[in-house]
Amino acid sequence: MNHSSIGPKPYAELGEKLKALRTSSRESLAEVSGAVEIDEHILERFETGMDRPDEEILNLLINHYHLNDHIATQLWELAGYSTRPDDSDYIEEAMAAAKQLVMVLATDGRTVYTDGVSVDCNNKGLTMSFTQSVPQNNSFVVSRLGMSYESATEVLKALGIALTYAKYAQAHPMLPPGKTK
Repeated sequence: MNHSSIGPKPYAELGEKLKALRTSSRESLAEVSGAVEIDEHILERFETGMDRPDEEILNLLINHYHLNDHIATQLWELAGYSTRPDDSDYIEEAMAAAKQLVMVLATDGRTVYTDGVSVDCNNKGLTMSFTQSVPQNNSFVVSRLGMSYESATEVLKALGIALTYAKYAQAHPMLPPGKTK
């Protein structure tokens, strides 16, 4: 049952704009919700105007759609937020928090296989979204990796070396080991 027609829609105009952005970018609910790491039903509630995204999620959506400042500010105002934070605000907050907080991050050593990648750049670096194809010509993000331009240059060099090595190692395979008696 579709619940989008039940109840008040206090953010209907915001929802219409968010849905229009998603459909014009030819993305499914699953793709966009995966990109900003929220559940599909939550994104659907935003798009139907039932709820509004919090400031962090709205900023993620704005960045995901690569919106200019004018449209981003419109969405911000439709959501009822007074001013849109500048990236420098987040950096200052993070720096202040870093002085007070020690974080322990869990690592996951599993290998994730992918058959596609998209790269988004801004003035601070880039984010690579690795995707996996699924039926009906769709794909979903299986992993994201962000880095500075300097780090990306080092990764590019390492990939070049690895690919060159792999190419020549296949062209000149090693002999099988000798039989032992």
